[in-house]
Amino acid sequence: MTTRVATAKLAFISALLIATAGCSGLSDREQRALSGGAIGAAGGAAIGLLTGGSAVTGALIGGAGGAAVGALTGKDGKKK
Repeated sequence: MTTRVATAKLAFISALLIATAGCSGLSDREQRALSGGAIGAAGGAAIGLLTGGSAVTGALIGGAGGAAVGALTGKDGKKK
């Protein structure tokens, strides 16, 4: 297994674990931000890996973007 594949798998697994850890006490907005961050991190890692870039950098950028979008949208998917 190459280092890039191992790094991408680690980023993906970490994003999934973070998304499921301790969500019960969070508000709806916080849950959307956490979920968006996890989805963005997984997507960013995959895109970084597939395009020959850094999976870690992709995960960081995707996670930040996903968290921001999740926090800024309402339950119906519209901007607050």
